[in-house]
This record gives sequence, structure tokens and C-alpha cells, in this order.
Amino acid sequence: MRYRSYALFISVICLLNGVATGQDHIAKKVDEFIRAEMESQHIPGVSLAVIKDGKPVIVKGYGLANVEHNVPVKPETVFQSGSVAKQFTATAVMMLVENGKVDLDKPIGTYLGDVPDTWAGITVRHLLSHTGGMTDYPDDFDYRRDYTEDELLKQAKEIPLAFKAGDRWMYSNLGYVVLGILIHKVSGKFYGDLLQERVFKPLGMTSARIINEADIIPNRAAGYRLVKGQLKNQAWVSPSINTTADGSLYLTVYDMIKWDEALSAGKLLRRSSFDEMCKPVKLNNGKIHPYGFGWAVREVNGKTVVEHGGAWQGFKAHIARFPENRITVVLFANLIQTNQYAIAHGVAEIVEPELKPKPVVDADAAFSARTKELLQAVLENKADLSRFTPNVQREITIGRDRIYDFVGSMGALLNFSLVERESAAGVDRYRYQLVYTGMNVFLELEVNKDGKISSFALQPE
Repeated sequence: MRYRSYALFISVICLLNGVATGQDHIAKKVDEFIRAEMESQHIPGVSLAVIKDGKPVIVKGYGLANVEHNVPVKPETVFQSGSVAKQFTATAVMMLVENGKVDLDKPIGTYLGDVPDTWAGITVRHLLSHTGGMTDYPDDFDYRRDYTEDELLKQAKEIPLAFKAGDRWMYSNLGYVVLGILIHKVSGKFYGDLLQERVFKPLGMTSARIINEADIIPNRAAGYRLVKGQLKNQAWVSPSINTTADGSLYLTVYDMIKWDEALSAGKLLRRSSFDEMCKPVKLNNGKIHPYGFGWAVREVNGKTVVEHGGAWQGFKAHIARFPENRITVVLFANLIQTNQYAIAHGVAEIVEPELKPKPVVDADAAFSARTKELLQAVLENKADLSRFTPNVQREITIGRDRIYDFVGSMGALLNFSLVERESAAGVDRYRYQLVYTGMNVFLELEVNKDGKISSFALQPE
């Protein structure tokens, strides 16, 4: 009996050692991958968390949080969120929906008061899913000026819509700025205060808060940009522009671990509400676009990934949740040119090899080559607009938003590959992944039966 017990004990120890050895091997490969990416992309610092089966398995800082003072990145290091914050704004809206204070399908004028006639058909759902027709901050927007919410709303009202609400999808920071104002008007509280009261404090997200560069923030990282190969400090923006609901949070990987746990356990919202946030939006024509409320919803080799990236003021951020694989990857970096999508997905592939995308055979390489040339012409504002339908021409000209300029600043195009193609009812739909030095982008376009491009949308990672 003693021998059998001892043998069982030895077997359990060997099994645990095998698990530990496997985890150590994965952690080592992740370390090597992160350090190689930091070197090739010239990233000062990275903070990483990998959560598997509900438990953090990697929580680590790499490089420098502050180059001038030689301060290393730690898991406690505070980074800016960029548009990763949109999922928090969407959560605040859904809390108001559950409280009966907001109806997703009511016009936003119900909550904002007097709005332009062109906004009459825009609902809360449209703003959450980037289908309201709003574009983005205008080209002459002054990021160094302090604005009140009323002034920001006035500016938004003056910008022409790119399309009728629900007709198309177009990423709109401005739409989320308007959502923050809507939250304030409905709840009587600044959206950041509402998040602090109903999300951050209950979850123990002790570092999470609205950006405030005047306050003393322990462990705050500095943001950087590369200018002609030289590292420079982040560009300054006014305090009010760092408080809008499109992406203005301070976060750590510890905060995001608690956030991921809350999402998995349904701590903040009913499961039906979170499912609504992660459901791809249906357009007026019945077609589906892979974006919910503050979350992009995609697949990798048939496995779901719910994710969002962020970019702002010298920082990049990403969270990718693979629910069927029970894996979440959270990444922060303090260089605006960081390709955070590529790094986050690269880490996921190391942890779970089946998440490495399988190549798609491109049966019409000539069309893809022409599309690549067309995209470059659009980015340079030199495209032959006769190739597009009138609606898309309007989007590219009047509806042009910051993503075109932003993509153009992200360095060389390293890869342009087809990831999906389908044909139905005389319409050919293509989806390409564009890998730039500093970001990944998806290009979705449709060609109608007349050979005109009837949809042309860039979607950030």
C-alpha cells in the first residue's frame, strides 16, 4: 500500500513537472518573440498579459516605460488605452440600457435634445456599431484647444454624414465622443465618473481612470513616436481631448486581467447584454459586418476572436479574446508605430498553435494586385473615383476620416493578402488583411454586377 501511494505521488509530481516544463517552454518562446518584435519595430516598452482557462499564465513587462529616466516596464506600469476604451464606453451604455434609461433602437435625439434633421434616423445602436454615418474629427480640428461637451457636440452636428444610418459601416471616433456626451446627459454623470463608480471600483481595477496628464500618476509610462527613425515624445493635446469617450483611459495589464475575468463571469452585465455587444451588426441590406459594440468579431481558422485595438498619443493597445480556446491576450506598448495586432496574435499562436491563420488561396491574383494599387491611390487622394459607385465616392471624399491619414503614417505596406472571398446575387465581396510596419488593417470591398466598387471600408485591427 505504501509503495502504491508512493508511486502515485511520484506520478503526480512528474505530471505537474511536465505541465510546468510545457508552460516554461511557452513562456520562453513568448519572451523571445516579444523581444524580437520590440527590436525590429523599435518599441521602447511592452506590457503583456496572457490568460488561459481563466488564470493569468504570463504577466510581464519588457523594455522601458520611460526612456529618458531609464525606468523599466512592470505589470503595474500604466499605459494609455486608445480605442480599447470603446468597450468600456459601450458597457456604460449597456448598463443604462439594463436600467431602462436608454433604448438601443431609439434615435439619439431622444437623449441629446435638438439634433440636425440628418441625424433623425441615427439610433444608439448605430453609434455603438459605427453604422450611424458619422465620420471623424474634421481636418481642421484643433487638438490643442480645450472644448466643452457642448462645443464638441456642436462640431459633430456640423459635419456631413457619409451615408444614411445603417446603410454601411465606417469606423467613427466621433460617434463614440457623442456616446460619451449621451451618457452624461442620461445619467447626469460624466462618463468617466460613471465608469469609476460602476466598473473600475467594483472590479478592483485600481489604476484604471480617465487620462489626466496634470495629476501625479504612479507608474505612468511615457508615449513615443518615431520621426525619421528618431524616437520623440508623444504629441501634446489639450486636457479635454484626453477625456472623450472614444479612447481616453489609463490602464494596466492587472486592470485588464480583472476586466477579462468580469466579462467571463458576467459580473457587470447580463449575459444577454454582453452577447449583444459581441454580435456582428446587420446593415439595412441584411448583410453582416464583423463588429459589435466596441468589439470587432472575427474568426481565425473557424475559431471566434473578439478583439479591439487602440492607438493614441504615443501608445498602442490590444485585447484579443478567443472564447472557444479560453485564451485572452492583452498588450500595451509605448510607441505609436507598434503593430500591436501582429504581436498580440503572434503570442496567441505560440500559446495555441491552432490559432495560426491558414493561408487562403487567391484565385485572382491580378485583381488583388489592382486592388492594392487602388488602395494606395485612395490613401494618396489620387484614386480614379469613376471606379466607385456615387455613395462610395462620397465616403472617400466627404466622408474621409482619420484612418486614411493614420494608415498612411504607419510605415511600409509589408503584406497584402486575401483572407476571404464570396459571391452572392451578382456581388463579389473581398476581405484583405493589410500588414503595415505599424499596424494591421482589414480592407473590405464589394464589386457589383456593373463592375463598380459598391463598398470600400478600412477597418482597424
